[in-house]
Amino acid sequence: MATVRKTFNPAAGTAQGMSGAASINPAMADDPSFISVLVPVWERPEPLRPLYEEYAAPLRQAGKRFEFVFICEPGYQADIAELLNLAQAGEPIRVLQVSRNLDEASLYHTVATDSLGPVVVTLPAYRRIEADYLPRLIDRVLQGTDLVVARRWPRRDSWINRWQNRSLHFLLRWTVGGKFRDVACGVQAMRREVLLSTPVYGDSFRFFGLLAQQSGFRVEEMDAPQHLGDRRARLYRPSLYIRRLVDLLGIYVILRFTTRPLRFFGPIGVSLILIGLGLLLLILIRGLGPVSGTGRVVLLAGVFLLVLGIQAVAIGIIGEMMVFLQAPARTRYRVVERVN
Repeated sequence: MATVRKTFNPAAGTAQGMSGAASINPAMADDPSFISVLVPVWERPEPLRPLYEEYAAPLRQAGKRFEFVFICEPGYQADIAELLNLAQAGEPIRVLQVSRNLDEASLYHTVATDSLGPVVVTLPAYRRIEADYLPRLIDRVLQGTDLVVARRWPRRDSWINRWQNRSLHFLLRWTVGGKFRDVACGVQAMRREVLLSTPVYGDSFRFFGLLAQQSGFRVEEMDAPQHLGDRRARLYRPSLYIRRLVDLLGIYVILRFTTRPLRFFGPIGVSLILIGLGLLLLILIRGLGPVSGTGRVVLLAGVFLLVLGIQAVAIGIIGEMMVFLQAPARTRYRVVERVN
């Protein structure tokens, strides 16, 4: 498990748009409108000082009380030093540094447990949407929505990026029926409870809205103009696209078959068993004499598919047993309101 080194600035102030700065006090967590902006510094980060200044300005202008919490992987010492200089100047900044590289979901969960605000904003360490729209996302949460996912619209980037985005969401709608149109944006505003109680791991954080929706939270998507700094065309290694397809398969299984794994493995296993039995039956019909070269291949294929099918069904049954044993400790619904 990675250790976390916390770097605080006791003189860091809340942003009220005033000349003076009061210290960040843990008692601010009792303020339902206090905001923690969580920024993981791990993947192609942009210079953090201008990023902070750009996105903090509209929060100040809107009179929001907030803090920025940066969580940094090893190798970003220069960025950390610059952030600490800002904190010493009175800016509401805190820094966490992990001892080793983590995935995005682990970074967000680590920093969420250390945040003070009941309202949480996830913000990548690179520009995605225009900063002026950040308070609008927060206001929707304060009005009662559990999670607001930003959608970059209108798009201002390359047609290559837009084509990749459409392809991803076409597959997403085809597999799980999700209605989101920009899961890769990464800018989200939510109640802190949503981030802490929604199970997420590895690279599945990009599908956080779908997972939160499955957990019973009220989720909506809001259009926000794409930042001009997000226009660069992006092409990745083939291995990354393969990983994205694997992520889609994983989220499909999680959303559809978490509580009924036998319904996923059962049809696959039964199909393989029937095909294997069919091949073995074909060999039997052709006679019990010496098996030719082709017949030997068919025999081996039949036995292999039969064994593979039995294993798939067994995995589904084991999964059902695990779900049954864990069912009393888990609920997949939320009580939104109690009357009388």
